[in-house]
Amino acid sequence: MDHLNELRALVESHGQEGPTETDVDGLTLYVETDLSVTTYVVHRPVLALILGGAKRTVLGGRVFDIEPGDYVAVSVDLPATGQVTQPPYSAVTLDLDLGLVASLIEEESATSRWGAAAGVEVNRAEPDLLDAMWRLVRLLDSPQDIAVLAPMIRREVFWRILQSPCGPMVRQIALGDSRLSQVSRAITWLRTNFAETMRVERLAALAGMSPASFHRHFKAATAMSPLQYQKQIRLQTARARLLAQQGDVAGVGFSVGYESPSQFSREYARQFGVPPARDAARFREPQSVGLASIFGASEMSP
Repeated sequence: MDHLNELRALVESHGQEGPTETDVDGLTLYVETDLSVTTYVVHRPVLALILGGAKRTVLGGRVFDIEPGDYVAVSVDLPATGQVTQPPYSAVTLDLDLGLVASLIEEESATSRWGAAAGVEVNRAEPDLLDAMWRLVRLLDSPQDIAVLAPMIRREVFWRILQSPCGPMVRQIALGDSRLSQVSRAITWLRTNFAETMRVERLAALAGMSPASFHRHFKAATAMSPLQYQKQIRLQTARARLLAQQGDVAGVGFSVGYESPSQFSREYARQFGVPPARDAARFREPQSVGLASIFGASEMSP
């Protein structure tokens, strides 16, 4: 059975343009057809399986051209942009349940050695992973089975991921004594407190590392420096607030940590291609796309 085509048909049947949340815990469907829309999100730890079309994604400073049969594993919160290069693009994502992953690791006999690890990996999906994901998505056709069967199938999906080439990365983020997990603690703080003045020494202390070691492991995980990461979070948050009409340009810039309106406008235009005032005005035009198309599933309102 061609599980990839079956999955694509299921997603196109149950999904709508943009992200579609489901009754299966952590499962989101994506259908995108517009070549002109660039999406901006901050990905939580997630598994994304590509089913149809193609998309160019910039994740943590790294560029990926993803196509059907690829899966993307993201282990830390990463700023991302994406643009469909071959429509219709369809995908299914499953939030990584790190508690469940940790319980599965306890049942393994494998031993791990921690080093610097990337926060994102792209691989080809193995048949066993495709089969488990197909059975999970197929539950949408029989919602009465979700409560009983979904937890078991999610457990199998995460087990398949642990046995895949990205298993070592996922193990690191699920276990508290790994370098990637330590960096993740600092990332979580930075995402919550992005408007504050950042001190690398403080972040390094949160991670339990020296500043030099922290900087090296942070860049390995995110492909950017802590300052670049903070800037990405500030700008994506500012854009979400502007497009949701939560303030004027100066007020929004100040709310995300910019003291200089001119610096905010300059960095915003460099990131998004247009100054903030023009971007907000363009979005208010009748033909503009919706927030969900721009920001993805759950990161629309930072």
